[in-house]
Amino acid sequence: MKALVLAGGSGTRLRPITHTSAKQLVPVANKPVLFYGLEAIAEAGITDVGIVVGDTAQEIQRAVGDGSAFGLNVTYLPQAAPLGLAHAVLIAHDYLGDDDFVMYLGDNFLIGGISELVERFRKERPAAQIMLTKVADPRAFGVAELDAEGRLIALEEKPAKPKSDLALVGVFLFTAAVHPIVADLAPSDRGELEISQAISGLIDAGHPVATTITEGYWKDTGNVADMLEVNRLVLEAMEPDLAGVVRDSELIGRVTVAPGAVVRNSRIVGPAVIGPGSVVQDSYLGPFTSVAEDCQIIDSELEYSVVLRGAAVRGVRRIEASLIGHEVEVTPAPRTPRAHRLVLGDHSKVQICAYS
Repeated sequence: MKALVLAGGSGTRLRPITHTSAKQLVPVANKPVLFYGLEAIAEAGITDVGIVVGDTAQEIQRAVGDGSAFGLNVTYLPQAAPLGLAHAVLIAHDYLGDDDFVMYLGDNFLIGGISELVERFRKERPAAQIMLTKVADPRAFGVAELDAEGRLIALEEKPAKPKSDLALVGVFLFTAAVHPIVADLAPSDRGELEISQAISGLIDAGHPVATTITEGYWKDTGNVADMLEVNRLVLEAMEPDLAGVVRDSELIGRVTVAPGAVVRNSRIVGPAVIGPGSVVQDSYLGPFTSVAEDCQIIDSELEYSVVLRGAAVRGVRRIEASLIGHEVEVTPAPRTPRAHRLVLGDHSKVQICAYS
């Protein structure tokens, strides 16, 4: 069995972060979300992995390399444009050959891995096996319709009027039976080759398609709110590790201070993680905060937030529920005149407290 990992796409819901960075490399607890998927694939006993890449190919390749750090053999498969999940299967046909494969969306996060799912597929070998989960608003997902016996009878991509609350999770398993179906697909109204169309084609052709409804935690980390939520979940399971320098500070709960990091005269309430080379001084870090490498948090308050590499927050009171990008500087405005001075990229979102 091989794995096909999708790491293309433009990440529009995470702009402006993804103007300069691949969405699959935005860190969760200071580790790129893509790495969690690669680790899950390796744990399932799969070693040959094709990674579909687009405009951010070089960045993905620098981060993952040849895959040996994960115990994998990685091949990169360029995709000229993100034309749908089934299009990724189409361009990967030569690489996949006649092998069974798991397709894993690189910006998805799934607690518990995929080992049990892969083992079940290897034993039963349906033409496809899909994971489903109940969601509050299925209109943003591929939605499954099951019969009274729980068998899959239909799939619909991002329906305006969903027939169920069961959404496709971003992990799919296929035999080679999917390839002729994908080859005959026509683009949807969205101009994409939809994986839901391919699975429906397998059903129409009489191939067995198995479903698993997962009760575990799954998130598509495509927006800031979901990224912060996944970061919270991972930090909750983190073990404390004080490998860096801590001076004149109070650390409460599960806190990780990486080698080379320095904490001075500060209060940190975990779970929280501070990356190598970062400095936290005269500051408060609240729960569920990740500070990446080479950052500076000086005389500031930060909670339930993710701070990316090289960012600096100085002299700022109470930042929360925020995603702060690479090399960003956050500082207070001058007291006079009482005005905000902003330099913002395209698609930025800023919320400013009114003056009291």
